[in-house]
Amino acid sequence: VRLLASMDASIKAGVQGLDGAFDSYTLTSTSRPALDNQRHLSTLGAWALPAAAVAEARELARQQLVVIGLNADGEAVAGTLVQTAGALDALYADAAYGEPLGVSFSGSAPTLRVWAPTALTDPGVSVRVYETDGSLIEERAMTLDEDTGIWSVTGPASWNRKFYRIRLDVYTYATDAIVTNEVTDPYSLSLSADSVHSQFVNLDDADLKPAGWDTLVKPALDAPEDIVVYELHVRDFSIADTTVPAGDRGKYTAFDVPGTAGRQHLEALADAGLTHVHLLPAFDIATVREKRADRVEIDDPVEALCAANPAAAPLCQSDAGKTIRRAMQDAVANGQLERPQQIVGWIRNLDGFNWGYDPLHFGAPEGSYATDPNGTQRILEFRRMVQGLADAGLGTIMDVVYNHTNASGQSPRSVLDRLVPGYYHRRDAATGNVLRDSCCDDTASEFRMMEKLMLDTGVTWVRDYKVDGFRFDLMSFHPKGVMERFQTAVKAVNPDVYVYGEGWNFGAIQNDRRFLSARQANLAGTGIGSFSDRIRDPVRGGGPFDSGANHVANQGFISGWYYDPNSVNSGGAAEREALIEDTDNIRVWLAGGLRNYRFTSASGAVVAG
Repeated sequence: VRLLASMDASIKAGVQGLDGAFDSYTLTSTSRPALDNQRHLSTLGAWALPAAAVAEARELARQQLVVIGLNADGEAVAGTLVQTAGALDALYADAAYGEPLGVSFSGSAPTLRVWAPTALTDPGVSVRVYETDGSLIEERAMTLDEDTGIWSVTGPASWNRKFYRIRLDVYTYATDAIVTNEVTDPYSLSLSADSVHSQFVNLDDADLKPAGWDTLVKPALDAPEDIVVYELHVRDFSIADTTVPAGDRGKYTAFDVPGTAGRQHLEALADAGLTHVHLLPAFDIATVREKRADRVEIDDPVEALCAANPAAAPLCQSDAGKTIRRAMQDAVANGQLERPQQIVGWIRNLDGFNWGYDPLHFGAPEGSYATDPNGTQRILEFRRMVQGLADAGLGTIMDVVYNHTNASGQSPRSVLDRLVPGYYHRRDAATGNVLRDSCCDDTASEFRMMEKLMLDTGVTWVRDYKVDGFRFDLMSFHPKGVMERFQTAVKAVNPDVYVYGEGWNFGAIQNDRRFLSARQANLAGTGIGSFSDRIRDPVRGGGPFDSGANHVANQGFISGWYYDPNSVNSGGAAEREALIEDTDNIRVWLAGGLRNYRFTSASGAVVAG
């Protein structure tokens, strides 16, 4: 078995064997190391690098790497590219983990730090600085710290509020070639419209804080059990509320306008016992067009939709001169009940609505919810939202989606994977493909610099935006230890911060096959909350992936199971026994899922919860 390394990524399989310019290192069989964060590799053989390769490990990590197996005649009979994320952790993570990344200020001078250990040192990494109109001002070389893999540069005070991008040459597995990438900063605090550029910004600048921000006092919380949560969407909260000034509808600022119908509703809920508002993702979203002029909204003329999506041409033939909303209403009135859904399909990727589970930059607010998406207004207005909720007696919980990104590889919407290719995403062991168990490109927080990105941005949201909690999308896709360290980091800023999420057990992490997962069964005693399908489904009935008739017919305790038969529930003895059995589940979870809760089950046995 040999490791081949090519500085120019020229290794190719040819008719006569392997072609290209490369160095070759013979590997020797060795004992398997402990890989608690990559348990799926535990059945594979292990091979040791020779001392010469170990000495050059950091340089090798920048190159195209291929492992081949030779037969007794010296012929290559097997070959594979190499996944290097674990090696990069071994080489750099201890030194880099505690270092600051992104933009920081010493006085008025900004310093930019970027972790890019696999970038080629010739020509090296540079920062390209842009005016706010997108015109290039200058390009400046960055300096590499070999111990950490961090490239850094300190600029003049004039860089403050300017835009920037990072330029590097790097080998990528995605094209099996060396590419030149210009990419935004994963640690971006602010962005230009549509996330084209990152922005140099100091979050402590006075003009980025609403009046009273530094002295803002949040509602007291005696215990996490007292939390009562209302989930809502930033845009949906006010987009159709005519009591909100037109310029604030669908924006962060709508939460900070007293006297509106929406604000009064939240205040009434707070008086009734509501404690927190859980906002669907409000970090930078990849697929929403942030400039209003680039979107087609439901109250625009149908002609705007036809111009943006040729598939909608029939609409302009039948409903010319109408708004899109009116065309949908008229279709219903005329019995064309399929037409509204057809229009939704035409406008889906053009309007401003998105649930937001589509992350691009984890530490910057989404621009489409700001009155001006180009730059720092999103910072000021996100803070106004948090302040407005606090004035209404409510804390702010952020829905965070650290489990995936919108894209990987060389996609224009890929940030992490164009900066350190192959590191930040979870990949299949056999094919090397990025896994998509979460619906999109799964991140790999079992590797330490992805963990660091989570913790660092989480602290930013608590420290600089006064966020009171985090709801994790597919939390089980992160190791339990990572979630515990996240909790420790954010609680060090605010002890009242609450962390909870989805602890479902499926996909590549099912049954802890890669690492000890942050799933329901593993979280007892951590103080981290998990959604419970064990009470949800018996009470409500059905499941999230029911379809067809079962979507509405699968019943639960509160919706007629056994006692009100329907098309899938005969009301027979089997349903009665199943319902009685599941009431045990309901009782356990009404008691909080406590391990030491003892009760008499339906069978008459005394059992522990």
